[in-house]
This record gives sequence, structure tokens and C-alpha cells, in this order.
Amino acid sequence: MEEMSSKNFIEEAIEKDLADGVYTHVQTRFPPEPNGYLHIGHAKAICIDFGNAEKYGGVCNLRLDDTNPSKEDVEYVDAIKEDIKWLGFKWDKILYASDYFDDIYECAVKLIKLGKAYVDDSTAEEIRRYRGTLTEPGKESPYRNRSIEENLELFDRMTKGEFENGTRVLRAKIDMSSPNLNMRDPVIYRIMHQSHHRTGDKWCVYPMYDFAHPISDTVEGVTHSLCSLEFEDHRPLYDWVLKELGFEHPSRQIEFARMNLNYTLTSKRKCLKLVNDGIVSGWDDPRMGTLCGMRRRGYTPEAIRDFCDRIGVAKANSVIDFSLLEFCVREDLNNKAPRAMAVLRPIKLVIDNYPEGQVEEIEVEINPQQPELGKRTVEFSKNLWIESEDFMEEAPKKYFRLTIGREVRLKSAYYVTATSCVKDENGNVTEVHCTYDPETRGGDAPDGRKVKGTIHWVSAEHAVDAKVNLYERLFNVENPSDESKVGSFVDNLNPDSVETLTGCKLESNLKNIKPGDTFQFLRLGYFCVDKDSTPDNIVINRTVALKDSWAKVNK
Repeated sequence: MEEMSSKNFIEEAIEKDLADGVYTHVQTRFPPEPNGYLHIGHAKAICIDFGNAEKYGGVCNLRLDDTNPSKEDVEYVDAIKEDIKWLGFKWDKILYASDYFDDIYECAVKLIKLGKAYVDDSTAEEIRRYRGTLTEPGKESPYRNRSIEENLELFDRMTKGEFENGTRVLRAKIDMSSPNLNMRDPVIYRIMHQSHHRTGDKWCVYPMYDFAHPISDTVEGVTHSLCSLEFEDHRPLYDWVLKELGFEHPSRQIEFARMNLNYTLTSKRKCLKLVNDGIVSGWDDPRMGTLCGMRRRGYTPEAIRDFCDRIGVAKANSVIDFSLLEFCVREDLNNKAPRAMAVLRPIKLVIDNYPEGQVEEIEVEINPQQPELGKRTVEFSKNLWIESEDFMEEAPKKYFRLTIGREVRLKSAYYVTATSCVKDENGNVTEVHCTYDPETRGGDAPDGRKVKGTIHWVSAEHAVDAKVNLYERLFNVENPSDESKVGSFVDNLNPDSVETLTGCKLESNLKNIKPGDTFQFLRLGYFCVDKDSTPDNIVINRTVALKDSWAKVNK
């Protein structure tokens, strides 16, 4: 029996178009504007655009929407390419909206000649006022009925640079009483005396996105133009442009719901403010919702693709819980990240009855999820580092870690019993003394006695020093962009979004780690070596804790 699999509405539409002969192949495109870095919301669009092309044996182009030269930068173009490659996708061609400027311009002239476009001398405020509202029809511009000849002459003069910015625009002539505001004679070209990063000073008029988009798609050969839900109201304009211009094989626009992730900011404008105001260290700050920030934090492309697959493709917008993304990251790293021991807030543990100068090699698994990787060895000696929270001089009843008179297991090593501790002038414990049972090597007692607590450790003599950044979510509120309810987004920053620990101790196997390496630090979470880390100054970022502690703290 043929296996049945459910399909989302995009796949159903594509398969119907192929079956009906509307298209003979599938071609998509991912069209970001190079005015900022890609964020987690873009990851969903990338997976949909590239994923559907892959599924149906087609191609997907990367097309940079560079129709607004005042906000674009080559830096962003390079970053976009890097993020797509990192996610594991390959484009067929790299294209730019500016590749089609000549085609788009000719289409604008054609619309004028067809009596479907006119030059408007109204100010931006007048155009806005004449547009009408959702309940009231718009009002026709006094320049709407200019002759074709006059419009051609004025548009030519606009192109030659005879007019200042904002003094004239070219508008499509559609219907000022349309219930869809996007169809009320939208602006399709504006004057902008601005050098372009690819075309230089060739143009001083630039097309609006809603006009450039359908023409670029169709000239390029895109069959299915997949875009987010906010463009649904723009689809009638998309179809109108292609119909009026008489394209023989027009592209088809299909919309899907955007990814809205709580506790995350994805507005490029607001992200830029965070960067420019020094609130974060840059676009790749590990607390940012950008793909480069997540990469620096240690999120894997496989986890992000799994996350996008789990949330699926929907027609209605919804808010996704950040904890689902963290779950996907944990699940991926649990399978692939090698284990290591690290002590982030160290205190000294001295085993008084351990032979002076003796060093043993203890075998521990590299990754229990991949037994074929075998084991690694770590040094064990008389003086160890342990976590400060793993010792209490006077412990409550349900505290099962190290305390005076109690026996615990040192992971994969020995049973030890605390006997005393040393404190500084402020009463903080700096050193714990204990004894060990040499018969318990490997972490088990031959007489069968059990202990309830197991703690990790690092040999003091062999430890590697590191700085560790413990990251939490950047915002305290679920929707930092909703300024109507919670004030400005900068008023809702989490003051505890990062804690930097110095003097952390790592096992000696980590002395040669490289930027991008990931690990599970036993009992602590998943960590990634920072891009700025060096052998002499190791910097490590916490990717995600072993368990979701945020939900408990913020109940």
C-alpha cells in the first residue's frame, strides 16, 4: 500500500499547479532586503523557499531586494549569504532586484503608454490624505488625468534628475474606491538621488517593492513566489501588475504565516538601535535573535531547521514559545556534543588521604549517545576543583551533595566524605577537605553501598582557565515589540541576560579547543567556544541549560 503523508497548503498548491500543467517545473526565490542581518523569522522563510524547491526537484535563487539604496550595505549582503550556507541550503543563482531595473523601468513606461500610470506632483502628505480609510473611499489626485504624452515627458525628466526628492512620484492608475487600500493608485516609482551599491549613479528613480517584486519574479522565471502573510493584501496588486503588463507565464504568489517567537526582537530597525546604542555587542551578540547571534551562541543549523519543521506551515499568525527552539537545540546537541567536565564557580577540594604527587587517568565516555566514539581520559589528583554550590557546611535535609560527614561520588572516580572546610574573612568557603575510599575507583563501592549525590570535578593541577558567559533571554516580556502595552522595547531588557564568570576551570582535554566547538559540560548545560576565543584567553558561551529554568523563574 502506498504510504500516505500529509501535505501543507503550499505543497498542495504546487502539486496541483504541476498536475494541471500551469507550470512544468518549480522555481522559487528567497528575496531579503540587504538592510540588516537575517533573524530566526527569516530561517522559516529560507526553509520554505529552498525546501520546496528541493522537494520538487526545482531551484531556488537568492535575490537581494536592493530597491532602496539608502538603507542597503554590502556588509549585509555578505552576511545573508553566510547565513544561508550555514543553514545548509544552496542557491542556484545569486541575483539582485537591480539586475531587473531596466526591465522594471520599461514596464513602468509601458503602463504609462497603456494609460495605467501617471506622474503625481502631490506631496506625500497629500497622497496619504487622499488615500481614504478602510471605511471611506479615496479621492482622485488632481494630476490623475494627465495625458499619456505629459506623463511620459515628466517621467523621462524624473529619470534625468531634473526634480528634487519627494517632488513627484509615478503611481499606478487602478481604483481609488477599492476596498483594498493597496489598490488605490499605489506609488510605483519615487525620486531618490542616492548612489546605489551596484548601479552607482545610473538611476535617480527607484521602483517600489510592490512593483519590482512581481516583475522580478516573472522575468526571473519564478513559478511560486512564497512570502509571508503581510503580503496577502498586496497580492491583488501583484496580480494586477502582471496582468496589465501581459506576461505570458506570470508567477503565482502564495502567503504563509510569519514566525513570531516570544521574548525575541526581529525588527531590523529596533535591532539596529540595540547595536548602535551599545546595548548589545553587535548583530552577532549571542542574545540577539539573529542567525549569526544564534550561531555564535552555539545553536546548530540542524536544530533551527528541525524547529522550523516542527512549527510547520500555517495560514494564520501565531506566537511560538522560545522553549520549543531550546528543546530542539538540546535534542540536537545531546546527540552530537562531546561531554566534558568544567567547574564554573570553583572551590578547592583537597583529598587528605590521597597520595601526594599521584596522578591517575580516569576514563569517561566522550558521548553516551555515540558509544562508538569510545572514551577519553581525564587526570585525577589530590587537589580538585568542584562547584561552590556542590558543598554546604550545614545542609538541609534534601541536599544530597557534599557536606560535612556525608559521602558522595566524584563522577567516574571515587567516593569521598567531607571532613572540614576553610573560609575567607567574609565567611565564604574557599577550600573543602575530605577523605576518599580507594576501593571505589570507577564510582561504585564493592560492598554495594550507595550514595545519593554525584558531583563533577576538575584536577586543579591540570585545569585550563576560561571565561564563561552565561546567557539568558534579552527581554523580560513575551512581546518586546508591543510598545502599546509594555512601553519602549528598551525598557523591557532583562538585566540578567548575561553573567560573565572568570577563573572557570576546564578539564585539560579542552586546552586546544577552537571557536565554534560545542560541548555538554556535565550537569551544567551545552556550551560553545566563542569566535573571539584564543588559546591564551579561552571564552565560552552557554548555549542552553540542560533544563528549561526560565519558565520556573518567570512564573
